[in-house]
Amino acid sequence: MLFPEARRAVEAYAGEPPVWEVDVTAAREAARLTAAAEPREDVAEVRDIDADGVPCRLYVPAGARPGVVVHAHGGGFVFNDVDVHDATVRRLANRSGLAVLSVDYRRPPEHRFPAAPDDVSTAGAWAERTLGGPLVAHGDSAGGNLALVAALRDPGRFAAVVLIYPFLDPTAGFESYRTAADGFDPREAAWYWQQYAATPADLDHPDLAPLRSDRLGTLPPTLVVTAEHDPLHGEGEELARRLAGLGVEVTATRYLGQVHGFWRHPRVFPAAEPLMRQVAGFLTQHS
Repeated sequence: MLFPEARRAVEAYAGEPPVWEVDVTAAREAARLTAAAEPREDVAEVRDIDADGVPCRLYVPAGARPGVVVHAHGGGFVFNDVDVHDATVRRLANRSGLAVLSVDYRRPPEHRFPAAPDDVSTAGAWAERTLGGPLVAHGDSAGGNLALVAALRDPGRFAAVVLIYPFLDPTAGFESYRTAADGFDPREAAWYWQQYAATPADLDHPDLAPLRSDRLGTLPPTLVVTAEHDPLHGEGEELARRLAGLGVEVTATRYLGQVHGFWRHPRVFPAAEPLMRQVAGFLTQHS
């Protein structure tokens, strides 16, 4: 059952045009304008940096303990950026007590695969060399895909991985695409993959479809969070089961009554703040 706030969000979203009909540039600007109107918590230090050619924003909370969260934002690979995620990342830095490096990776359709995972990997290497560890790979939705791929590409670089409703399966092969598609049309998911892949062969590449990776067993302690009414919950939970079977220390949580995207909107979804604090607790335990 959808919780009341999730039902209201789904009803509001129903009036929006499908993603394949929107002007990408205009939609990106609209998201930035909406995000700019959100309240923002103060963070002791916030500065834009160049991480070996990859633009990033570094957030350092007061009294930060050692360690850095490398954050990859969601948005179907196509949308959002460090400005759109600014309020959320400020909360993440303040709750976790860790510096957060928010990666402004290149996006399709201008920059297709593997530009985004290359940028996240480059930023992670820069953080390891420049800021010091321990490092955590963190991302939501498409950013969860990128965070996971970064950890799989460089085993041992990250002390922990946090994936919020990760977007992992270009085949949309899980039953949740038919039983839990509330507010997230499966055709929208297919459109995102079409923008992201440079060639049809890319859809089978483990750096794009990480459930195909033969390195899953190399992951550090991993938190996987899913939402009950999100078509992506099937692939996220399958990842968690595979990790457990491979001996990875994995924690998997499904938030009942919630829809895709709820984590970024604490003013709309009461579950967003408890999830942020769950992530902060996991990071305290594993970094």
